[in-house]
Amino acid sequence: MESRWRKAKMSLGLNLCVYVPRTLDDGDSPSTGSSTAALVSPVASSSSAATSANTTPTAEQRVKGAGALMPTTPTPTSAGLRLSKSGSKSFKKTCAICLTTMKPGQGHALFTAECSHTFHFHCIAANVKHGSNNCPVCRTKWKELPFRGPLPGEFPQGSARINPVNGHQNGGQMTILRPLPRARSSGRLHHMTSLLPDTDRSIFNDDEPLDSLSEANEGSQQGCLRTVEIKTYPEFTEVPESTSERNFTVLVHLKAPLAQTLQTSSKLEDGNSLGTTRAPVDLITVLDVSGSMAGTKLALLKRAMGFVIQNLGSSDRLSVIAFSSSARRLFPLRRMTETGRQQSLQAVYSLTSNGGTNIAEGLRKGSKVIEDRQAKNPVCSIILLSDGQDTYTVSPTAGVHKAAPEYCSLLPYTSNGCQQVPVHVFGFGADHDSVSLHSISQTSGGTFSFIETEAAIQDAFAQCIGGLLSVVAQDLHVKVESLHPDVHFGSIRSGSYSSRLADDKRNGSIDVGDMYAEEERDFLVSVNVPPGYGETALLKVGCVYKDPLMKETINMADVQVKISRPAFVSVQSVSIEVDRQKNRLHAAEVMAEARLSAERGDLTHAVSLLEDCRRMIMGSTSGQSGDRLCQALDAELKEMQERMANRQRYEASGRAYVLSGLSSHSWQRATARGDSTDSESLIQAYQTSSMVDMLLRSQTMSRSSTPRQMRHVKSFPARPQPR
Repeated sequence: MESRWRKAKMSLGLNLCVYVPRTLDDGDSPSTGSSTAALVSPVASSSSAATSANTTPTAEQRVKGAGALMPTTPTPTSAGLRLSKSGSKSFKKTCAICLTTMKPGQGHALFTAECSHTFHFHCIAANVKHGSNNCPVCRTKWKELPFRGPLPGEFPQGSARINPVNGHQNGGQMTILRPLPRARSSGRLHHMTSLLPDTDRSIFNDDEPLDSLSEANEGSQQGCLRTVEIKTYPEFTEVPESTSERNFTVLVHLKAPLAQTLQTSSKLEDGNSLGTTRAPVDLITVLDVSGSMAGTKLALLKRAMGFVIQNLGSSDRLSVIAFSSSARRLFPLRRMTETGRQQSLQAVYSLTSNGGTNIAEGLRKGSKVIEDRQAKNPVCSIILLSDGQDTYTVSPTAGVHKAAPEYCSLLPYTSNGCQQVPVHVFGFGADHDSVSLHSISQTSGGTFSFIETEAAIQDAFAQCIGGLLSVVAQDLHVKVESLHPDVHFGSIRSGSYSSRLADDKRNGSIDVGDMYAEEERDFLVSVNVPPGYGETALLKVGCVYKDPLMKETINMADVQVKISRPAFVSVQSVSIEVDRQKNRLHAAEVMAEARLSAERGDLTHAVSLLEDCRRMIMGSTSGQSGDRLCQALDAELKEMQERMANRQRYEASGRAYVLSGLSSHSWQRATARGDSTDSESLIQAYQTSSMVDMLLRSQTMSRSSTPRQMRHVKSFPARPQPR
C-alpha cells in the first residue's frame, strides 16, 4: 500500500479530503495503527506551502474532524490537523483553555493556529465565537479565525457541499477558516457578527422567556405549606414582683421551613403528582478575567462555573458578565435547559484572561441585565468575583475607608425601585480589594466570602447557590408591639438588618428580606420591666412575608412574651439561648473594633481585644455549657489573632478574613473563609442542609474529576503592589 504521504500529495489535484488508514509501512505497530486513522486535507498542505511563500491562501478551507465527534461539538479546521511520522504516540500536549490533554483519536478535533499553538477545536471555536481574536497563549492577533460552519440544511440554494471520502455524509459539521475582515471595511461577515458577544447593546431586554410549564402550574399548586416559625425567649422567666428592670432582653427567633413539597395538577417526569420544588432563580455572575487570573485560577473558575451551570434547573436563568479593563455580556439571561447548559458551558470555557480590573463596569452591566429583563423569576441575585484592585473606579490612595460610594449607584434594584438585589461577593486570593468588595456586599444585602486557596472556589460557589436555590420566604418583616402601658422598647439589636422604633417606643420592626430553607434569624429586643404581680405580658411578635412559590402573602399569628412575677426568686437562671446570641453580637462588635485598631497599625491592641473577647465568651453561661456556637466563635477569634500576628500577614489575609466573618455574623448567613467549607471545621456557622448538600456534591465531584495538575491546594502569595 502506498504511504499516506503519497496519497496526500495526489489528493491536491482533487481538492478533497482523503481517508488514509495507517499501515505497518508508516512505522506504527499493528496494535496502535489498526484502531486509528488520519485525515488529510489538500488545503492544509497548500496552506502550509502558502505560508512558507509568505502568502495567505484565499480559498475557504474545509476539513472533516478526526475521531468520533459529538453532535454538538464543532470540528476542526484544516490548519488543526497535522500528520506526524510517529503517529499519535508522539503527540502529547495540553489545551491551554481547558487544561486537559490533547491527543488525536480521543473524539476531540484539534486546531493549530498560525502561531503554531494547538487547542481543542471546540475550545478555541467557542473562544473566537465570544470575541477573542488573539492566541490565548502568546496573544498574537490572528489573521484567520476558526468557527463552526453551517449545519445540514443551512447551505444557500445552489451551493455545493464537499464531504470527505468515506466520511459521514450527513452526520458531521463542516468547519471554515475565514480571514478576519479588514479594519477599513464597513461591513462585517454576518456569520461572524452573530457569534460575537453583544458588547455594544445599550438595553439588555433580550432575556429568554420563563418556563411556560412552571408559569402554568403556579396557580394549581396546593397543600403542604409550612410557615416560618416564631419563638421568643425572655432573658429570665421569673422576675420578683417588686423589682423593675431597665434593660431586660427578649430574644426573637425565626426559623424558615423546609423546602416545600407541593401537590401539582400536572404529573412529574416519574409519573407522580407530588414533588419537591422551589422558586426558580435569575442568576447573573460577574467574573474577573483580568491578566492576573491567567493559568490555574481561570481554569478553576471555569470549573466552578461549570458546577453552577450543571446544578441550575431548567426554570432557572443565567447570564454571565466577564470583565477586565472593560466588561462584556457573554450571553443574555438564558434558561438552563440541556441546550442552554451546553451553550453556557461553551461560552464560559472560551474565557481568556488579559487586561486590568474594572469592577464597576462589570457590576454596571450585571445590574443592567437585571433591570432591563422583560420577565422575572421570583428569586434574583448577582455573584461577583474578583482577584484584584479596581484601579478604574477607586483611587489607590483613598485609604482604608475607600468603601465605595461609586459602587452604590451601580447596585441593582427590583422593579418597584425599593428592594435591592443582593450581590454575593467573592474576594479571590491575597491581592483583592476586600474593603470595596465587602462594601458592595454589605450595601446590597449580600455576603462577602474570602477565597484564600485556589481549590476552594468551587466549594465557595456551591455553598452560595445551595442557599439561593432554596429561598422559601421573601420580603419578611418582623413587628414587635408592647402589651403593657408601662413597657417601652430600648433598642433592637439586628446586626445588618434594618430596624426601626416608633417615637413612642411602643412599636418596632425589622426588615429581614429573604430566608433560605431552614435558615434561622435571631434578634435581641431590649425593654424595661415595671413592677407587677402574678404575670406580666411584655410584648407580642408577629411577621409577614411572601411565599415566592405560592405567590401568596403569609401573615403569621402573633406570639406573646410573658414572665412570672413571684414574691421571691431564689435563683435566677439566664436563658442559654439569649446568652448565646449576646455572645455572637459582642464577638461581631469586637471583630469590627479589632479591625479598626489593625488598620491604624496597632496590631497588639487588636490581638488583645480578641483575646479578652475569647475569655468572656468561654466564661459565659452558654460557653460553660459547651455551646457549639460559642466554640465556633472562640475558634474564629483565635484564627483572627493569628492572622494579625504581623503587618504582612494581616495585609495578605487578615483583613479579608475579618471582613468575611463580620459579613457572616451581621447577616447570620454562611460565608466562605479559611477552612469554613471543610466538613471538619468548627467555623461552620449558619450553614443550612441545602448548603451542606451542595457542598458535598461539589467535593465529591472535585475528588472524582479534578485534573492532576489542579489537585494541589495552593495559597495565593501577596503581591507588593496592587494591579
